[in-house]
Amino acid sequence: MTLTSSGHRRLAEAPGAATGDDATVIAVEAFIAETMESLRQRWVELAATVVPRPGVLHTDSVLELLSGMVNSGGKRFRPRMAHWGWVAGGTSDLRGYADLVRVGAALEMLHVFALIHDDVMDASETRRGQPSVHASARRQHVRLHGFGDAQRYGENIAILAGDLAHSEAGLLVAGLPRPMQEMWRTLAIELMMGQGRDLVGAANGRRDLEHAREVARAKSGAYTVWRPLQLGAAAAGAGPRTLAALERYGVAVGEAFALRDDILGVIGDPVATGKPVGDDLMAGKPTVLLALATQRFSPRWRRALQRAGSGGRVSSGDIADLQAELVRSDVIGDVEEMISDAVSTAFLALDDPAVDRSATAGLEDLARRVAWRTT
Repeated sequence: MTLTSSGHRRLAEAPGAATGDDATVIAVEAFIAETMESLRQRWVELAATVVPRPGVLHTDSVLELLSGMVNSGGKRFRPRMAHWGWVAGGTSDLRGYADLVRVGAALEMLHVFALIHDDVMDASETRRGQPSVHASARRQHVRLHGFGDAQRYGENIAILAGDLAHSEAGLLVAGLPRPMQEMWRTLAIELMMGQGRDLVGAANGRRDLEHAREVARAKSGAYTVWRPLQLGAAAAGAGPRTLAALERYGVAVGEAFALRDDILGVIGDPVATGKPVGDDLMAGKPTVLLALATQRFSPRWRRALQRAGSGGRVSSGDIADLQAELVRSDVIGDVEEMISDAVSTAFLALDDPAVDRSATAGLEDLARRVAWRTT
């Protein structure tokens, strides 16, 4: 698919395009819509000989569920990061814009893949306030009286939907310059490594701070902040000094992003986050917050924390008690302070003259939005 796009014209014509990321997000969303329409057309062509019978399960649900997830919204942090990396690299002539939009769309498709698979791995029932993909597929199985285990069916369909999103992301990346493809490969490997460390750490019962920070850097920080910044800067033709300054900023903001995720995962508002609160406690995830809790808690509360994260029987009241102890022991306060320190470090990185001054305000604003978000 080529960038015919409405999206490219929209940014080129938008006043102040180099100082705001909303126009880029609009262009990215238009490109995602084109991608999904192209996918739908190819799917229909390949399935033309198969006419689904009414009232039974059918393969088209894979595409339908993926489309629903793609269209469910999101904060678009990754395309926004790519945009400001592009601005930081110098964009007075809009060079590299088509590559910026393409990689922004690829980042969002990869993110959809990651969310779908992450929900399967974490057994999360909701995402963005709606049933997760595997939960929706399971409900279809039950409603239409499918044979076999409904939970396993739902998970399998979700894996296929996620794989399809990953495939489409790869198709988009294939149209990028070779250096950006290499950066993408690094991003994808880091994402898988981070997810693997998350799973292995939970299985090993690891609660040490060093491991938790490694997971956060690979799974959230690099994939959400630093690599999208790098990709955007590469689209603009940025040099090594700009990339180095953006890395310092990105590592710090990535840490803030992961730490805010930690807090939202244990004491966030489920109405705002769209996910059940306390999931991280139940999963025994190796997060920075829980690593600090293991260090800080008294023996009684450490036992309660271990019981919650090891599959033991816990009630909503037990989770509420643990949440209250996280606040009382000032673990939450310490993590909030770590977030503030990370944002300050990110701002210092932007003082580097290699970062185009037109990007500074946008990068500072985005750091604040990432660090102090409520969803």
